Amino acid sequence: MADHPPEALGPLLRAARARLEAAAVDSPELDARLIVEHFSGTTRTQAIADPMRPVDAVAIAAIDAALKRRISCEPVHRILGYREFYGLRLSLSPETLEPRPDTETLIEAVLPFARATAAREGVCRILDLGTGTGAIALALLSVLPEATATGVDLSEDALATASRNAEQLGFASRFKTLRSDWFAKVSGRYHVIAANPPYIPSRDIENLQDEVRDFDPPLALDGGVDGLGPYRIIAADAAGFLEAEGRIAVEFGHTQRSEVTAIFSGAGYRLAGAFSDLGGNDRVLVFEL
Repeated sequence: MADHPPEALGPLLRAARARLEAAAVDSPELDARLIVEHFSGTTRTQAIADPMRPVDAVAIAAIDAALKRRISCEPVHRILGYREFYGLRLSLSPETLEPRPDTETLIEAVLPFARATAAREGVCRILDLGTGTGAIALALLSVLPEATATGVDLSEDALATASRNAEQLGFASRFKTLRSDWFAKVSGRYHVIAANPPYIPSRDIENLQDEVRDFDPPLALDGGVDGLGPYRIIAADAAGFLEAEGRIAVEFGHTQRSEVTAIFSGAGYRLAGAFSDLGGNDRVLVFEL
């Protein structure tokens, strides 16, 4: 591959798309563009304005390797090493869940309350349980200059990734991480407790898409026998860490609304809001004491 002559950007894009189409990859055009742009250091504008722009052999080799990974079902954002979430570029790592657009529903769900709290109190303290990349906490910090957040995770790898993301985004002074099994090591009280916990029943893991089953960390997917284990823990223990007027926001699987509501109601919470994702599926519930 090292002796490969420079190729032009336009033909390279077309060839990449054709390879992904031939392998029946989902969204071959978008994935080909993301891979070629990333590894060649070019932009979409350059591909349109200057399709005969040469691409060097090193980039071509990297593109070839990335296309092979995509054809073997590795998600495109894992290959790139980052994913956009709520307008933020977040680095990924093997032990972090890839943040999904559906989770942006949770940000929108708690934002009015968090804004009002920050305006009234001059601060809004956020606890992000199972923080992963830090997506939820960092998205809220990005729009709430008065907010501070603690990201909790059991994985050291995830916490290191979340810290790096906070640093890169300029939020390190307002974000800290804590290695804890849910609330075990948590202290203090928070205005917002947010979580996108694992909610897939153990028996269903093997039926997930290859991209999810083989590349998202099992710890971030497996919600126990019925997929509801983490909600029981959060509902049972959160009251000791919630400010008097605080809110808990949880993401859940689109068939789990009534069960999650019942778990929190049984623990003494009232439903303060229910929100659907972009596809119209039940996705986020907000509770108050």
